[in-house]
Amino acid sequence: MIYPFKGMEPEISESAYLAENAVVTGDVKIGDESTIWFNTVIRGDVAPTIIGKRVSVQDNSVLHQSPNNPLIIEDEVTIGHQVILHSCKIRKRALIGMGSIILDGAEIGEGAFIGAGSLVPQGKVIPPNTLAFGRPAKVVREINEEDRQDMDRIVREYAEKGQLYKQAERIK
Repeated sequence: MIYPFKGMEPEISESAYLAENAVVTGDVKIGDESTIWFNTVIRGDVAPTIIGKRVSVQDNSVLHQSPNNPLIIEDEVTIGHQVILHSCKIRKRALIGMGSIILDGAEIGEGAFIGAGSLVPQGKVIPPNTLAFGRPAKVVREINEEDRQDMDRIVREYAEKGQLYKQAERIK
């Protein structure tokens, strides 16, 4: 479901996949080959939400903002199932694990990995290429080559899966 809000309509790339029951409203931009999965809600009714290319926002996630504080997700980011993102910045190639919460003003560095169930509090900065987890999230180590390969695989597979779902929708 795509809804305008106060004259603002989402801008969604033709190559993006949106599950039929995802909700996207207001000032939202979604880039090429990004995937927005089942029961996800992306509201751009307070400030902009900008989603880059080849981003996966998985099932039951919620994306929102505070006034004058946009939500920015750069290219090739993976947002796991049931994640809440609120007015934060997620840099390129980061992965946000299932059930995590990232709050206003937090920044997840390029290539960082936030472990499942973590809470990144307001204003917290997670450095690039690190693994952080916990409540509150703390850096535990640097990302290694095995982590990077797995993170890259997830980006690739979700982009491919989104295209398969787009083709399946055309058959209906």
